Amino acid sequence: MATIKEISQLADVSIATVSRVLNQDETIAVSPEVKKRIFRIAHQLKYVPPRMRHAQKQKGIVIGVADWHIIRKNRTNIRLSSLDLIVKSMSGKNDVRFERMDKNQPGQYDGIMAFGVFSEEEMEFLRMQSYAIVFINSDPKDYEYDSIVMDFNKGIHEMLDYLMDRKKYCSVGYIGGLYEEGQVKIGYRRLEGIQAAFKQRGFYEEENFYIGDISRESGYQQAKRAVESGRLPEAVLLGSEEVAEGALEAFQDAGLRVPKDVAVVIYKDIETLESQWPTYTKVRMFPDIVWQTAIKLLLEQIQEGRKDNMTIYLPTKLEVGDSA
Repeated sequence: MATIKEISQLADVSIATVSRVLNQDETIAVSPEVKKRIFRIAHQLKYVPPRMRHAQKQKGIVIGVADWHIIRKNRTNIRLSSLDLIVKSMSGKNDVRFERMDKNQPGQYDGIMAFGVFSEEEMEFLRMQSYAIVFINSDPKDYEYDSIVMDFNKGIHEMLDYLMDRKKYCSVGYIGGLYEEGQVKIGYRRLEGIQAAFKQRGFYEEENFYIGDISRESGYQQAKRAVESGRLPEAVLLGSEEVAEGALEAFQDAGLRVPKDVAVVIYKDIETLESQWPTYTKVRMFPDIVWQTAIKLLLEQIQEGRKDNMTIYLPTKLEVGDSA
């Protein structure tokens, strides 16, 4: 196991400085660059301070969820309340608590689930919060950390196969949204992946893609535009639960019935809202197996001290219901 002495030698600072930085002593007067260097080296050596190891036994395990690249700050992550059931189904012996992280608020976590692509500045922030991190759908450039890579296209291709080959719909469209604030961009990779899948199958028609904001209001307006255009596709993929709320209301106001008049598939990622349509056909970006795998990887690092890093590939999933 790595020691503070090894870290101090590599970081070119005293043992006392390393100890105080790793224990997040806010009174120590060192530059941010030195702090980053110490944490980076500690991560590379897989060092965990004794204080944190003892704390895990006393208070249980706290896992932070860094989801700000896939969920807007003002939205609730409803999955956090259900993760304790997933943990108990894996092992009733684990006392694990999940907390949603704020990228502007430091904290102390035994492990972190990080969703999306992070800048180097954000990576430094995450390193300072925990020594065990699993990146999910982050397209990592190296194998410094555990990662879960989603097969983005699988669920979309399954949907197209189902709609076009099995159900024989002649046209498929998309109603979705994008969000951008500073470095945070939500929905762009999703849109690119969906467009690429449609093009690969030869089903892409630009006029059948309606893009606005990730909101109920935008979903309503984009669906209304599609209806009023006179060329509403026979089947429509709705980009999120929020967009679906508005789009389905617009279809209803136009007197359209699902699926008789328009078939609907809802794209579900981290699921920020309780579904009003649990029986609808859906493409699930992060099914339970993603959460189970992420928790398993973190517990192996935290409790068993696993040092070797792993990359696991998991598929998105089409769940056929009664809306398409």
